[in-house]
Amino acid sequence: MNSQSPSLAMARALALLAPLAMLAGAYAFQYAGGLHPCEMCWWQRYAHFAAIPLALIAYGVRGRACISGLFAGFAGIAVGISGLIGLFHAGVEYGWWEGLTTCSTSPSGGSAADMLNQIMASPITRCDVAAWKMFGISMAGYNGLLSSVAALAILALLLKARKA
Repeated sequence: MNSQSPSLAMARALALLAPLAMLAGAYAFQYAGGLHPCEMCWWQRYAHFAAIPLALIAYGVRGRACISGLFAGFAGIAVGISGLIGLFHAGVEYGWWEGLTTCSTSPSGGSAADMLNQIMASPITRCDVAAWKMFGISMAGYNGLLSSVAALAILALLLKARKA
């Protein structure tokens, strides 16, 4: 694998830009659109949170192609995990299978009265109801599709770089 490979450079860029874009969209919907994430939404975000430092490490060691490719690959896997969680979440929203069956509100502590007040003040966000759809596809569905495609593209670019 050549550190100057255009495929490796594109894989690194996609490994960083895909999770940044997905998280920017999620936070825009949350803070500008008022759509609070459910527990499964957070799971999707956690995988993107993991992908970003892995992609940054890939950039940091870009002079060492094999190590850079390895970390870009790890980032791609993390993006893919978010995609798979998104597809699972979309299936829950469409009623194809069952998702969480417990409450996902997590009080942060304090007295029993404080915790009860925190729970009661938290917005109720169900994992089995899509808060937003476009063309019949929910945010979880879009994350599932876009993240899965990005992950496959990252891994394909890395395979191409390896053969070069």
